[in-house]
Amino acid sequence: MAAFAFSGFAAPAGSAHLQFHSLLSTGLLRIAGSSIKTNMAFDLTTSATYLSSLLARGFARAFQERTASLGFLPGQFPVLVALWAEDGLTQRQLVDRLDIEQATMANTLARMERDGLIERRPHPSDKRAQLLFLTERASAMQPEAEAAARAAEDAMFGGFRRFERELLLEYMRWLVENARKLDEDPQSVPGPISERKQIPV
Repeated sequence: MAAFAFSGFAAPAGSAHLQFHSLLSTGLLRIAGSSIKTNMAFDLTTSATYLSSLLARGFARAFQERTASLGFLPGQFPVLVALWAEDGLTQRQLVDRLDIEQATMANTLARMERDGLIERRPHPSDKRAQLLFLTERASAMQPEAEAAARAAEDAMFGGFRRFERELLLEYMRWLVENARKLDEDPQSVPGPISERKQIPV
């Protein structure tokens, strides 16, 4: 799988950077504020954990609305993307490339096989493994599915300027990298942005 490198964009400096942070904070508070009581002891409008769950739900809904006619679920899209790039992977390879837990991957693949999106074939040299191939229907839906994914993201990023969108994506990659480090070592303290490398996605 390709690594997403943050290139060709310089983060805004000075007042533009501060303005973006103000816009982002205001936007997230507006999204969450209608359903959160601000007099709670723990203010959910300042909780990245809670706000990220709202964002995940929003992106999933926006995507599902645009892919319902294609016959797959948002959670199956990463597997489709991986197999569009390289058909015939094993379950273990998909787990490693997509950073999805083994049990979750097994359930996802079982559902995709049942829905006629993938088929299993014997591994030529490992009797314990199976190769996963896309069906003709799953292969043919690639252009529409990718267009739907882009449309869903464009809708969710409505009102964002290009640098604001790119900067938020970079911050999200940073958080993902921190989460991976903490998963490997709960006592680790992630380094500053200058120490980061490309994040495989």
